[in-house]
Amino acid sequence: MTAPKLVVSNLGKTFRGDRGDVVALNGVDLVIGENEFVSLVGTSGCGKSTLLSIVAGLESHDQGTLTLDGKPIRGPGLDRGVVFQSYTLLPWLTTLGNVEFALLAAGKSRKDARDIARSHLSLVGLDGFADRFPSELSGGMKQRVAIARALSYRPNMLLMDEPFGALDALTRHHMQELLARIWEQHRLTVLFVTHDVEEAVYMSDRVAVMSNRPGRIKSIIPIDLPRPRTYEMTGSPEFARLQRDVLSEIRAESIAIAALGDALV
Repeated sequence: MTAPKLVVSNLGKTFRGDRGDVVALNGVDLVIGENEFVSLVGTSGCGKSTLLSIVAGLESHDQGTLTLDGKPIRGPGLDRGVVFQSYTLLPWLTTLGNVEFALLAAGKSRKDARDIARSHLSLVGLDGFADRFPSELSGGMKQRVAIARALSYRPNMLLMDEPFGALDALTRHHMQELLARIWEQHRLTVLFVTHDVEEAVYMSDRVAVMSNRPGRIKSIIPIDLPRPRTYEMTGSPEFARLQRDVLSEIRAESIAIAALGDALV
């Protein structure tokens, strides 16, 4: 692995509530290298999104430490770009305006913001849609705008929480290929949450499998497939083997949940 970019050590998070506390994460250890693409997978409710939100600075943690480029993460920052499953576009702004908005907030001049926004819309293949409003765009196009916006202010790390989960299968594949191409060109550090094992194997350098709640990193599977990635690879024996390896780790956690349910009956 390359030099550490993100270091998460003994991280814990408990949600307090009137009906009792819920320990979401306990003892999470994860190191992501510079320019590395790492996917988080696991059973539903294992804490994948919670972990990503803590790294984004959108959620607090109760124990442990996390650093980006050696500096503690204490809240949101422009050193991290975030893309969610929901597009979070401002409906009253055009495609160009949505990207400019992030740049202006980052302190860019109006001229620089416009130039950078146009170049990033071109990067995601939306050159001809700068003046369209979100209501005039398909789901895949909206997500392209969200990716362009997150990349526009050049964050040190990109955090993505099920970014393609709401898209149809064909659009999802197109978006995966687009993101893979952008990663190849710009070599970003990416933490990517997904429930789709094929997507995780296709996109990643490593896949981190989380345990059932309280979540921790149960195992990390290196994805030793050549780059650039192509969809022809998904039919190869090596791809199938890696997919089985990840699925077997997740399945073991699912069986443990089922066994616990049986024991409580």
